[in-house]
Amino acid sequence: MDEHTLICTHCGRAIPADENSGTEDSPLCGRCYDNYYTTCEHCGRLILYSEAHYEQGDEDEDYPYCYDCYEQRRGSGGVRDYYYKPDPIFYGSSPRYMGVELEIDDGGESDRNANSVMAVANIKHEHIYCKHDGSLEDGFEIVSHPMSLAYHMSKMPWGEVVSKAKELGYTSHQAGTCGLHVHISRDAFGETERQQDAVIARVLYFFEKHWNELLIFSRRTRKQLDQWAARYGYKDHPKELLDDVKSRHANRYTAVNLTNRDTVEFRMFRGTLKLNTLLATLQLLDRICDVALFMSDDEVKELSWSSFVSGCTAPELVQYLKERRLYINEPVSNDGGEV
Repeated sequence: MDEHTLICTHCGRAIPADENSGTEDSPLCGRCYDNYYTTCEHCGRLILYSEAHYEQGDEDEDYPYCYDCYEQRRGSGGVRDYYYKPDPIFYGSSPRYMGVELEIDDGGESDRNANSVMAVANIKHEHIYCKHDGSLEDGFEIVSHPMSLAYHMSKMPWGEVVSKAKELGYTSHQAGTCGLHVHISRDAFGETERQQDAVIARVLYFFEKHWNELLIFSRRTRKQLDQWAARYGYKDHPKELLDDVKSRHANRYTAVNLTNRDTVEFRMFRGTLKLNTLLATLQLLDRICDVALFMSDDEVKELSWSSFVSGCTAPELVQYLKERRLYINEPVSNDGGEV
């Protein structure tokens, strides 16, 4: 019996070894194979019908593929639907992980274009994916996996990504429809919910106190912010502000969106395909997080904008602050404007 029979891995029946319809590692009787399994058209892997992905071939016939081969054939997926959310891949070493959502428009919601953008970003690692966004007229959203600021700055090829998008005819700032949203992991604000709330309260307070400066930084119009990233309203104390926010009906269309379980989303900023602006935005949020983490409520209340920017040392951020006339020194000329 051991020499001449096998056990079907699906139903458990003994079958003659020469009637195996499965593989050496996963023997199957003919009935189980016909009812439950198929074979990947590309690699020959045995797959359940329920896990097969199909692609239309010649004469409208659908061919089954395993997930890996299907993804490879689709060029890493093209433009995914709005609800697509893969398991996050964390890059860099820091509790303060940042995930970027960069909307681009005017160049087509094209799988081919999305694959071209992903090809330059994912040449070494899977850094980004692309999604449909209903607020865009003819484009898509570029979404990064969570990364530390250092990884965004030195290893994530943002320069190549924005260059490829422009080469393909996309705009972001100029489109008027696009946002630049940044998710920061809640773990970056403390180990417990109480610690996180105290820091998040100071973040909210900072945004409300310095709203006018941040409005200039964001490049948004007031009308755009009212629609996509509204403010909560100033309160005299950080905790009072957070308590007020928590008492309201949850709404993600706010400048600082608190409706996500694992992240805080910053939605205030207008989209851009200018590399320095993109990096400066990440550096600004990193600096605001530092202030909220390492200052007390009273210190944040007393902090002026000029004192805040005097502590900004990242070159891209200083350059952008000067361009927007938000720095303590004389502004510098803009080197070509936003795209």
